Amino acid sequence: MLTALSACEFLPKAEEDKTNWSANKFYSEAKEKLSVGSYDQAIELLEALEARYPYGRYAQQAQLEIAYAHYKDREPASAIAAADRFMKLHPNHPNVDYAYYIKGLANYHDNWGYARMFMIGPLKQDMSERDSKASRESFDDFRELVRRFPDSKYAPDSRQRMAHLLNVIAMNEVHVARYYMKRKAYIAAANRAQYAVSEYPRTPATEEALFLMSQAYNALGMRDLSDDAERVLKQNFPESEFLQEIHETETPPWWKFW
Repeated sequence: MLTALSACEFLPKAEEDKTNWSANKFYSEAKEKLSVGSYDQAIELLEALEARYPYGRYAQQAQLEIAYAHYKDREPASAIAAADRFMKLHPNHPNVDYAYYIKGLANYHDNWGYARMFMIGPLKQDMSERDSKASRESFDDFRELVRRFPDSKYAPDSRQRMAHLLNVIAMNEVHVARYYMKRKAYIAAANRAQYAVSEYPRTPATEEALFLMSQAYNALGMRDLSDDAERVLKQNFPESEFLQEIHETETPPWWKFW
């Protein structure tokens, strides 16, 4: 009997009957799960709340919390879908700015890569080395938040992230230009570097982009354009380490272009 009774401790507990739960009960239980990081259980409770009580403030808040829970559970696609759904259903809701913010964060960390959080030292990947699609979408989300809700409490952080994302996008162009330089696709390298300079002129990426332009034009034998890029680099970044590297680079012999 003692053995049988002790074994009962390891049997799964019967699920609590939620038939008579109020909207407030569902919401408070979900918030408790969120607070301890049980995001999947929180989502289940919030979805049950919305299904049982589809109207009223609890249902609307549940939709926002679902987006947040998916974001915290490292499910960016689900977080974005939930945020989009809330914005579509409640475009004039007083907390719709939070939906834009969660969507921007989800795209931001989707591009960053959640796996990067667990990498250390040289294994870490530069955010700008990844596909810039999510960065651009994240930038657009934050920009829309700031445009529509300039006084939102999420606006200051959104502006900071926009500044960072702008350089990430610019550096992505520089990475592509580097790739083309390694493959001796000098025209493509010059075009991508020039695009980074013209579209994102006030970002730190401009320094290396000008250097790559000078190198690419030099390799193509277009000395005037190469000198122009070097002149702009020297004028805007007089202490740049790339200046010395430019002078150390020799123009390839003519037969390399054939």
